[in-house]
Amino acid sequence: MYCRTDPPAAGVHAWRPTIDGITEVFHAGFVDHAYPAHTHLTWTLLIVDDGAISYALDRHPHGALRPTVTLLPPHVVHDGRTVTPRGFRKRVLYLDSSVLDDDLIGPAVDDPSITDALLRRRIHQLHQALAHPGEVLEADSRLALVADRLERHLRRQRPAAEPPRPGLAEDLRELLDTHIGSGLSLRQAAERLHAHPTHLVRTFSARFGLPPHVYLIGRRVELARGLLLTGIRPTDVAIRAGFYDQAHLTRHFKRYVGTTPAHYAASRRV
Repeated sequence: MYCRTDPPAAGVHAWRPTIDGITEVFHAGFVDHAYPAHTHLTWTLLIVDDGAISYALDRHPHGALRPTVTLLPPHVVHDGRTVTPRGFRKRVLYLDSSVLDDDLIGPAVDDPSITDALLRRRIHQLHQALAHPGEVLEADSRLALVADRLERHLRRQRPAAEPPRPGLAEDLRELLDTHIGSGLSLRQAAERLHAHPTHLVRTFSARFGLPPHVYLIGRRVELARGLLLTGIRPTDVAIRAGFYDQAHLTRHFKRYVGTTPAHYAASRRV
């Protein structure tokens, strides 16, 4: 059986995304680093990709391993250190109080480790979306689903379901159609339609078979195809179709069309 023996890659990569609710994204690999006792003003949502971390939270010992999700509440003292000589790799999201309420601090202190494969996968998908600045609606949607599942764990009960509203999914589709180029955040959509963000994502997905951000990307690619066939340059098409830049357009265009925007444009008959 294959057994990895090389240490996790060392280094730090941190940035502040343009997503409401996330103050910082922090990816790090350490071999022998130890964190002193400290606190944060934000929630610390951590997944371990390699190795293991030992830490104390409110003077009680805990551990963070790959299968689990670790949630450290704000204002509570904690530290951290590697367990093995190989060190560890981790990915962290720092979430403000708009994502999780302060009344959940107590339950998080009591049980900061969550074993939930779906939650961990959704956090991983959120990190993937945050790596691409143009995926605002996707990151918003994935954050809403992560926050909802975290709250379920901390409250140990399912929140009361929002009653179905006829036409809500269609209203969101119409709203997305009018913002193909300009885009909008999930929070903006929820405010305009007077619906909870998570309920909005689930209602749309159930009605149309795909989440709002996937629908929007498809509409943007469709718009880009039309613009390219009129002779507009790919760099200009990217902006007009709502993509972050040409690389963002190319990545999605190849997935949907099977070729690059430049090759697609060059194939047109004049």
